Amino acid sequence: MKPKQQALPLKTWGGTRRGAGRKQKAARKSVPHRPRRPFRRGVLHVTTPLRAEVWNLRSHRCFRALRRAFAGGCARFGFRLVHFSVQGNHVHTIVEAPDAVALGRAMKGLEVRMARALNKVMRRRGKVFADRYHAHLLKSPREAANAIRYVLENWRRHGLCGPGTDPRDVDPYCSTSWHGTKPALTAAPEGWMLCIGIRLAEPGAQRNLRPVRVR
Repeated sequence: MKPKQQALPLKTWGGTRRGAGRKQKAARKSVPHRPRRPFRRGVLHVTTPLRAEVWNLRSHRCFRALRRAFAGGCARFGFRLVHFSVQGNHVHTIVEAPDAVALGRAMKGLEVRMARALNKVMRRRGKVFADRYHAHLLKSPREAANAIRYVLENWRRHGLCGPGTDPRDVDPYCSTSWHGTKPALTAAPEGWMLCIGIRLAEPGAQRNLRPVRVR
């Protein structure tokens, strides 16, 4: 007998319509997994989020581990880590990079150093970062000056400075407090925007700040 084709029941949901597909479970929107925008000799504000189970980064043990990672990865492939600010569950950085490829290679190496150092402190294995790093290209000296101020004063935004803190005090977990240390945790900028442009955009930005060290 010739076999008879039977009807195949099809689902009536899914497809390309709006709202279809797997729903996002994370409370925060993730960084899209698409090729990053190309650039040449750019200055970027990079944010690196960490997983919820990772310890608070603003502790002596975790910050010592991050210092070793910054010292080893602050200047590679033309990439230069100019400023950083370590918060409880994320890290802000201001970086210079010749192009998107060099940025990706340097950030991958820096994240590997950070992950290994933190896992060693916590005596654990597995992922440390919650998502891809978010990189925002700074297009003008004024935008760069505002981004640097945002990064270095981020502890005030998160309420980590404590009541009665002197406005001249600097976050002990940011790069300003560790300027001039050996080994260096950051690299001096080489591009026009961070060397000259931000001074022209905001002459009053260079204030008399008092570093507070973490031993």
